[in-house]
Amino acid sequence: MAAQRSLSIAHVDAETGFSGGEVQVFLLMEGLRRRGHRNVLIAPPGSRSAGEAQRRGFEARTVPMRGDLDLPAVVRLKRHLGEARVDLVHLHTSRSTWLGGLAARWAGLRAITTRRQDRALRSSARMRLVYGHLVRRAVAISPAVARRLADGGVEPELLVTIPSAVDLEGLRPAKERAQVRRELGLDEHAFVVLTLASLVHRKGVDVLIRALALLVGAGAPCTLLVAGEGPERARLEDLARELGLGARVRFLGAREDKAELLAACDVFALASRAEGLGVAALEAMALARAVVASRVGGLADSVLHARTGLLVEPDDAPALAQALSELCADPALRERLGAEGRRRLHDGFEAEQMVASYERLYQQVLDEDAR
Repeated sequence: MAAQRSLSIAHVDAETGFSGGEVQVFLLMEGLRRRGHRNVLIAPPGSRSAGEAQRRGFEARTVPMRGDLDLPAVVRLKRHLGEARVDLVHLHTSRSTWLGGLAARWAGLRAITTRRQDRALRSSARMRLVYGHLVRRAVAISPAVARRLADGGVEPELLVTIPSAVDLEGLRPAKERAQVRRELGLDEHAFVVLTLASLVHRKGVDVLIRALALLVGAGAPCTLLVAGEGPERARLEDLARELGLGARVRFLGAREDKAELLAACDVFALASRAEGLGVAALEAMALARAVVASRVGGLADSVLHARTGLLVEPDDAPALAQALSELCADPALRERLGAEGRRRLHDGFEAEQMVASYERLYQQVLDEDAR
């Protein structure tokens, strides 16, 4: 491999919103900047990513990417890539992989893509063009996502697995557990379950609410904190009322203080129906919290059953309730699982490990044409 050098990387993200994928993009760019690399973000105008890039001092360029047939976007992307004078293009979403992949190819630049979704890859002419000609590597964020790509026909030599990661330093709570509980109106000795999730069907928050109803019905003194926003919020609030849960379920909305919320809870739950990896579970493990999660996608790779948490089948409220009940009754088990979860993060889930893996990959891709 050629000697390490400072690189200029264009990151293309077509999302207007800001969720787990965008958190990972900025975690990567921050780490690359610390290592001396230049990062250029290309995102839609008015997107939170564009604003966040400017706030953090990154070069930001905006291109509307309104749909997969937005061919003018390809022209604009190609122009911006040329003006930015970058070495390589990193594509971060499905739409940006298509539009940005075409633009990078047209501009004569090498590109890689990161896939974060645990969804089947349908064989099509477009898929074959993307993975056969437009990108040099397809990065999966978990072994489960890598299997999806392989099953969809992506050649093994193109596949790389680099897990999403957490910033351990950035997850230090600014407040003590007792203070956060007081601010939330929670008893110091209450058993508190937390979920951090977008309120969409895929995240299975409805299953978690039904599991809580079973626990409360059995006399367990638990409270569920739901931190997140989304289109399902009203329906989920209705469900909690229908089940008579009252103040046992607290909808906190979008929160920036996730480290404090994690420190305040006893158990973290993620009842997803599908999940590329489940970074929220990793964040809980960083705070040494036992995790109860669905046995789906990358969650089943990152959460080790009976070692760092408990896994249950998706859409199984009774099994989820049983796992939570077991942890409610056994503080020593919670402590053991939490401690092991914290150690688990050293196995490739730390931010600097992710950044170093991408840095090596960029250099490998660039070196292939230099030889």
